[in-house]
Amino acid sequence: METMLYDYLTVNEEGRLVIGGVDVRDLAEEFGTPLYVLNEDRVRENCRKYTSAMAKYFREGSMPLYAGKALCFKGIYPVIDSEGLGADVVSPGEAFTALVAGFPAEKLFFHGTNKTDEDIAYGLESGIGYFVIDNMNELAALDREAGEKGIVQKALLRVTVGLDPHTLEAINTGKVDSQFGVPIETGQAEGFLKAALDAENIDVRGFHSHIGSQIMESDSFCDQVDILLGFAADMMEKYGFTAEYFNLGGGFGVRYTEADPLVDIDGNIREISEHLKAGCERTGFPEPKILMEPGRSIVADAGVTLYTAGGIKTVEGYRDYVTVDGGMTDNPRYALYKSEYTVLNASRADAPADFECTIAGRCCESGDRIAENIKIARPERGDLIAVLTTGAYNYAMSMNYNRVTRPAMVMISGGKARLVIRRQTFEDLISCEL
Repeated sequence: METMLYDYLTVNEEGRLVIGGVDVRDLAEEFGTPLYVLNEDRVRENCRKYTSAMAKYFREGSMPLYAGKALCFKGIYPVIDSEGLGADVVSPGEAFTALVAGFPAEKLFFHGTNKTDEDIAYGLESGIGYFVIDNMNELAALDREAGEKGIVQKALLRVTVGLDPHTLEAINTGKVDSQFGVPIETGQAEGFLKAALDAENIDVRGFHSHIGSQIMESDSFCDQVDILLGFAADMMEKYGFTAEYFNLGGGFGVRYTEADPLVDIDGNIREISEHLKAGCERTGFPEPKILMEPGRSIVADAGVTLYTAGGIKTVEGYRDYVTVDGGMTDNPRYALYKSEYTVLNASRADAPADFECTIAGRCCESGDRIAENIKIARPERGDLIAVLTTGAYNYAMSMNYNRVTRPAMVMISGGKARLVIRRQTFEDLISCEL
């Protein structure tokens, strides 16, 4: 029998995979494949892990901010708003999506390493709650633009703490040598703060730092807290500035395969809280409100992508290939990072997973693969192939290479599926062309 990572995945009497109470055959027949499937009930469960733990362990006013870069579409924002989260956005496009969906502008935090003058104007005109200022150039531009509009803009300053949390290099953002933020270690962050405090139209409320993604335990966050506390205490003594917020950046990692550890979000947040409180007592710094920015750990394990198997090809003496009707266009993470996934033959989920194969996509590209040398139940043409943990950085990173259209997405809640993103048409591909 196939491996099931999550309790919302079951197998029915016909041997097919069931996602949140819905048979994969019914999903494919109604909506087609490739198909993104997002379990809304699981998304809400993940939100509550953060909101309940942060309310228990951190100072009142602390809050998780959903990181829209993981999965941004109109339908996600009413869900996270109703669960009590704020949101971070990294572009005007993400901000626009959230605002059109009715998300409160005052609960948005606007990131970005290179906000243009137009981006800044859009954020100010939209009433976005907080800017996360990345650098001195942005600080000057925001101060000027806010002054022209008669606005005093609340902001956090993005600083880098110089930590390597032993995550993938491509998603490690906390090092001194980084395009993100201003480093504490070199002394530049102090000058950054001084300039921000001198700016007439900026209301500095605290510091933001992001050390990376797919962090499974609390240790790296505790080290981050130590550095932020030391810096904040020094700035309080020198300039009389007391940071109201520490934004610790991303949330915790998720399981893509059985080899990945289970993550105790409540326990990790409790440990960070205990470490923070001890550090505040040691340094004499007042306990700040804490923000975190989970994205992957809110939506990743709520997502499954369904494909239809096409060819089953044997290269004698080498390997077996199973080709599917999607690939790197809807999930580029394997091509980019060699990211591992759990893959099932969803049409034969009760059969032994004893067929070793490589799952290849439909693009004219040798790197178009979803997984290599994995075992699934032997498929036939027309079988449904399910790839688990695809809620994050799949739709968000999808593309039209080879003029392949983007898939539809459905959300499942209470055993019922509804369409939230329609499948692209050929006409969509040329809609911007003159």
